[in-house]
Amino acid sequence: MIQRIQTVWLFLAGLFICGLFIFPYLNYMDLVGLGRKVYVTGVYSDANNEISKQDISKITFIFQTIYTVLIAAFPLYIIFLFKNRKKQIQFIILEIILIALLGLWLYATSSSLLVESNKYLSADNIGVGFFLLPISIIMLAMAMGGIRKDDKLIKSADRLRP
Repeated sequence: MIQRIQTVWLFLAGLFICGLFIFPYLNYMDLVGLGRKVYVTGVYSDANNEISKQDISKITFIFQTIYTVLIAAFPLYIIFLFKNRKKQIQFIILEIILIALLGLWLYATSSSLLVESNKYLSADNIGVGFFLLPISIIMLAMAMGGIRKDDKLIKSADRLRP
């Protein structure tokens, strides 16, 4: 049953979460006027067309990187639980909760970085990375719908058997 549509949705959810390593979740200008981009791996500044990593709260970004890798790998693990649909649904719900917690963590990190430069989180500052989390939640919800559809189909086939 690995060739079902929910496999595609789960794979895409993991892929969108991996997009946090490629796309920044916050773009802003600091007090000096340097453009800064915040990824889950750290804060990068763009000065004279050279991108350099800043030494701002390294431990927070190390934990964010590890957490993001684990959350991105979790849908791939869920794919291989295709024999236990109930456990797949439970793990998808857990994954949605973990993604929501990551979103809150990214929001708190963004707010604290912006307060240091006397700015506030607004539509001008939000990067593409923030939008990847809701898209991955939508993909997980679609996978859950596919799993429930398969479960319903199997239960209806069981009723026909003597």
